Amino acid sequence: MTEWFLTQGPVTQAFLAGCFTWGVTALGASAVIFFKEINKRILNGMLAFAAGVMIAASFWSLLSPAIELSEGGDLPRWIPPLIGFLLGAMTLWLMDKMIPHLHLGFPESDAEGPKTSWHRSILLISAITLHNIPEGLAVGVAFGAAAAGVEGASIAVAIALAIGIGIQNFPEGAAVSVPLRREGFSRLKAFTYGQLSGAVEPISAVAGAFLVVVFTPVLPYALSFAAGAMLFVVVEELVPEAQRGGPGMADFATMGAMIGFALMMTLDVALG
Repeated sequence: MTEWFLTQGPVTQAFLAGCFTWGVTALGASAVIFFKEINKRILNGMLAFAAGVMIAASFWSLLSPAIELSEGGDLPRWIPPLIGFLLGAMTLWLMDKMIPHLHLGFPESDAEGPKTSWHRSILLISAITLHNIPEGLAVGVAFGAAAAGVEGASIAVAIALAIGIGIQNFPEGAAVSVPLRREGFSRLKAFTYGQLSGAVEPISAVAGAFLVVVFTPVLPYALSFAAGAMLFVVVEELVPEAQRGGPGMADFATMGAMIGFALMMTLDVALG
């Protein structure tokens, strides 16, 4: 199976990796079969863990290869990563303003984006889906970079990134489905909605891989774009949500983020 995967093109590899990360989201959403609610401290720790994974992935799997790829170009090597990074953050900021969504743990009156008649459950799914887009894009761009022979990028690094994002998708799936169950949804409906938040990842992974395969010169911009988009999600959504709660919650969330960062760093360095 591994040999077959390695013989596939980068777009196919990106699609399969995106399906894997979606599958882990579904696995996390399946927690709703056994639990009707999750302890707030545990939920915050899982969200912080996801933030740590994304921060580490943003540098080792995306920004570092983007900087190396910019060596020897017409522009100073820091300009392409800087432009891509800021464009990624700006794009997510615009999507954040244009798409109605509701962050976990907040009342429906705190929904962001344009006013809408969407139900709370749809707003919750929308929020998770928003930050799954850059995750899928990052996976796709990583496989595209490996196919292009970029120094610092490889199939192993792309696989490590997919594994890391898959791991942090597990708590995200549970973080959507379990609250929906608590609000009165059936187990099946809560699971279905929870896993749907990850369905965008194979799509955005294919888009990212296709972009860099067809337009190789945009690769440093694409890598740093994905990094900027992911870090925007971390700072705007995951960290604030993980810090909410009673006394001692901030310390617990901080340790979760440190563990997530350490795990993703280890995966990337060891496999890369």
